[in-house]
Amino acid sequence: MFDADAVDRITRQRQEWEANELRQFVERQPESRDECRTLSGLPVQRVYTPEDVAETPFERIGFPGQYPFTRGPYPTMYRGRLWTMRQIAGYGTGEDTNKRFQYLIAQGQTGLSVDFDMPTLMGCDSDDPRSLGEVGREGVAIDTIEDVERLFEGIDLPSISVSMTINPTAWILLAMYVALAQSRGNDPNTLSGTVQADILKEYVAQKEWIFPIAPSMRLCRDMIVYAAEHMARYNPINISGYHISEAGATSVQEVAFTIADGIAYVDEVVRSGVEVDRFAPRLAFYFVSQADFFEEVAKFRAARRIWATVMKERFGAKKPESMRLRFHCQTAAATLTKAQPLNNVIRTAFQALAAVLGGCQSLHTNGLDEAYAIPSEQAMKLALRTQQIVADETRVPDVVDPLGGSWYVESLTNAFEAEVLAILRKVDEMGGTIKAIEAGWFQQQIADSAYETARRKGRGEHVVIGVNKYVEPTAATPVEVHTVDPDVERRQVERVRAVRARRDQARVAALMDRLAQEARDPSVNLMPTTIELVKARATMGEIVARLKDVWGTYVERPVF
Repeated sequence: MFDADAVDRITRQRQEWEANELRQFVERQPESRDECRTLSGLPVQRVYTPEDVAETPFERIGFPGQYPFTRGPYPTMYRGRLWTMRQIAGYGTGEDTNKRFQYLIAQGQTGLSVDFDMPTLMGCDSDDPRSLGEVGREGVAIDTIEDVERLFEGIDLPSISVSMTINPTAWILLAMYVALAQSRGNDPNTLSGTVQADILKEYVAQKEWIFPIAPSMRLCRDMIVYAAEHMARYNPINISGYHISEAGATSVQEVAFTIADGIAYVDEVVRSGVEVDRFAPRLAFYFVSQADFFEEVAKFRAARRIWATVMKERFGAKKPESMRLRFHCQTAAATLTKAQPLNNVIRTAFQALAAVLGGCQSLHTNGLDEAYAIPSEQAMKLALRTQQIVADETRVPDVVDPLGGSWYVESLTNAFEAEVLAILRKVDEMGGTIKAIEAGWFQQQIADSAYETARRKGRGEHVVIGVNKYVEPTAATPVEVHTVDPDVERRQVERVRAVRARRDQARVAALMDRLAQEARDPSVNLMPTTIELVKARATMGEIVARLKDVWGTYVERPVF
């Protein structure tokens, strides 16, 4: 980007500065640290100059909305449309969570995000003995389509984007969502939002799976293909780095492992005979915004550039939309502390700002009380107001990629990209993402990173205010926390049993037989039959149990 003579002149000026002003000052006042690194371990220099980006062609930075999308997926970014403010909610029954949705919409939220309880995530009905004590605790309980009807009562689906945090049972929730829209007379092509659906990151990090890897990938493929044909505005998968980070990965590993998962999904769909440009424009991503402010901004910029290059050069994508990485972002729950919980407000604000400066398309900001429980209404309102202040008071959205051109940020983006590409080459050498999962490689890498981070916190090298620095005596919880109605489980169990008692049992049985038959043929898309099943009031647990009979379950190979 710079004339060679100009770079030489800057180099001489820097050397003179180091030999004179800097040396003299450091002799009088030594620096507190000899070496600085990002949280991912990338070295950080004292100062950056054009020397550090001189070898970067401007075309690799470019303009917003233009390949390789380093500066953002759209030309105008927030000048044209702000990011979607999507606070997550989910607890109790469908109507319980619906009340929270209505509250957040009234506070100015522009998109919905649903958390589901553990039985729903794992495909167990609320009256399953394994669900005892977990119904409606960590999210909303969903057994049948009637629960989804209650969840979205009074909400116009085509007019609001809905994200659903669900993985091994994602295709069933998507089927319920489509069936609900059809029952209201809505064309599925008018729906926007996403199901998380990224099952590979479960095997890598979060550990919530049901079926073996091959049939799980088939279900992801079926959702992607079905959406490409019937849901023009919908993102059928949200390829998720957030949980990889929360499990202990570095930011470099988060992006590398997530891109590796994305490559595996594209491979799976392309192998089924679908052209990449038919489905790739609706793939979406989900990243965390961590504590290292500048590394996070560089991370998002590098991720866009890497994905664009992969889609163009590896998969031969022709449409710019196929190469455009769009992502939802959430501030880092793992950084929230029980000690001095008001500090969590400041942590979340800076993480939100990094996500916006990095160009996110939607954002969830965590509640200050989430180290204790599901956030209260007051905590959620404050978290939403944090986004609104960034949007309306800071003027940050007025300029597209305002940190672009920073010698530090561009250099850090380059360094981050190089580290991610090195990991992707390693995964390819191992035979691809699934082979690396089966070998336990991703899992081992995350475990090692998590252990090293814990050691650094224990030694005080990784500072956490209120935990290992500026510590105060333990006091009573200074914030009011959310509690779940203890009657939730009884109400939900009664409902699912009542649905089973009044439905057409013969129709459900016939559809179950058809689903099992289709599951044995990998070429068949299971979405249409699943949609018919949920319309017939089959429960999520029944559908999962029938497919367990066909596919079995997954058992992880231990890694030590």
